[in-house]
Amino acid sequence: MGLSLQSVKKRYPDFEIDVSFDVESGTLATLLGPSGCGKTTTLHIVAGFIRPDGGRILLDGVRVDDVPPHERMAGLVFQDYALFPNMSVSGNIGFGLRMQGWPKERADRRVFELLELVRLSGYGGRSVTSLSGGEQQRVALARALAPEPKILLLDEPLSALDANLRKSLRGEIRRIQRELSVTTVYVTHDQEEAFAISDRIAVMNDGRLEQSGTPQEIYNDPETLFVAQFVGLTNTIRGTIAGKKGPLFEIDSPLGRFKARSHRLFDGKRDVVLIFRPERVTLGPKKKDWNVFQGEVARCEYLGDSTLLDLNAKGTGFTVKITGEALCATGETVLIGFSPDDCTILKASG
Repeated sequence: MGLSLQSVKKRYPDFEIDVSFDVESGTLATLLGPSGCGKTTTLHIVAGFIRPDGGRILLDGVRVDDVPPHERMAGLVFQDYALFPNMSVSGNIGFGLRMQGWPKERADRRVFELLELVRLSGYGGRSVTSLSGGEQQRVALARALAPEPKILLLDEPLSALDANLRKSLRGEIRRIQRELSVTTVYVTHDQEEAFAISDRIAVMNDGRLEQSGTPQEIYNDPETLFVAQFVGLTNTIRGTIAGKKGPLFEIDSPLGRFKARSHRLFDGKRDVVLIFRPERVTLGPKKKDWNVFQGEVARCEYLGDSTLLDLNAKGTGFTVKITGEALCATGETVLIGFSPDDCTILKASG
């Protein structure tokens, strides 16, 4: 049954958490958002370290908002790992088992299994202070998993590592989560990290949940302007609904009239924002029924596998991502095109 947060609230003098979301059993859900949006506070509410002022928290269908942390069967990996420097690797992993009174033989067997799971076989006798950051992260993960928790909570577990190691270890976390089928809530501000490992993503902003969905839904069909602009690079054109022809809405803007397919309903003459991603844009000859406008190349950045172009059109900036090398120069005027199927319309106030 997994985890369910139902109108969970926490009030502070200058900030308030108010969130509802569900995590299906055996899946990995990520709380994604900017610093200070309430992600870690929400995770600590789930763990029991912070008592909510309202709402309900259910774990496997059982209400736990009044249950103390040590009885919630939650494994937590902290941002700084919080390992015990005076203990060996095995000592750290087995600490929770000793506290729970596991028989020594069973606890030793569990520690051995976890060392293999996190690919640290043979490291049991080492001091944790002799380990690299990535190895310490694996020990912290193994320690959280040792008591066979119902839910695994990870608070920015890779933030202290360099970029290459982060990519490697996020794959390891995903592998272990899938292998154990443990319900997991992962906190990060890193969009790439969230998209790489998540079954579902919950985007938070200012203590509220902006949108929850699969990575594909979050990226391709953002429900608010904040989500659209926070997740990935986004181009926006402000305009007004002019009408609808068949399945396509028509939007009037300073750059001309554009068409967009949308499952949302909009009243006539409503102010809206048209959103499209840089990689969905093409340069050059007009394609049939596509949206087109002209822009001047302000900057060209070759990245090897792609080229990023910053364009200016009537005082508005746009970004275009072209696969490979783009054959254009700064100051050149180019034709920009994108399909009505590759854009999203949102209310201007959203």
